[in-house]
Amino acid sequence: MCAGLSERAVQTQGQPFSGAREQRLVQFRPLALAITCPSAYIVRVTSAAPYRFPIGIDPADIDFMGHVNNASYLKWVQAAVIDHWRALAPAEAVAQHLWVALKHEITYLKPTFLGDDVVATVVLEKVQGVRAFYETVIRRGEDVLAEVKSSWCCLDAETLRPARLAREIVQHFFPADAKA
Repeated sequence: MCAGLSERAVQTQGQPFSGAREQRLVQFRPLALAITCPSAYIVRVTSAAPYRFPIGIDPADIDFMGHVNNASYLKWVQAAVIDHWRALAPAEAVAQHLWVALKHEITYLKPTFLGDDVVATVVLEKVQGVRAFYETVIRRGEDVLAEVKSSWCCLDAETLRPARLAREIVQHFFPADAKA
């Protein structure tokens, strides 16, 4: 940590960082302009816009209990995140990069049934090196059915090795940061 800064002094866009709820929508950026210290980071509320992905529930998604099987949520999250990537990234970047899931943490809150009108809202929280961190909230109307935190690794489509995204590509996902 740099002189004069403690971890508790980190602020969110000029406001004190106040709690766990805000932690869900933050990203870490080097603090190069305000303080000349290469190890300092500032916590900023993400400028990424939420991406809505409609989910179709198939009869095959329904388990022996009459509601959607937990494994189907993983399928939905993968489809939503990949659709988000394809919708916002330049076509050349989509052709040159692939994504593989590293980790999913799912909190199931309410069951989902065949015929439900369900939407996944995807938010890219941050890109760090070759990894991207997403939060996906699955809803039926106002009801939150599941919350998913996931991390993904970007791969070069030709070599299948981890690949960092160029800053210009990342800026397509954080438009407010591109203007700053």
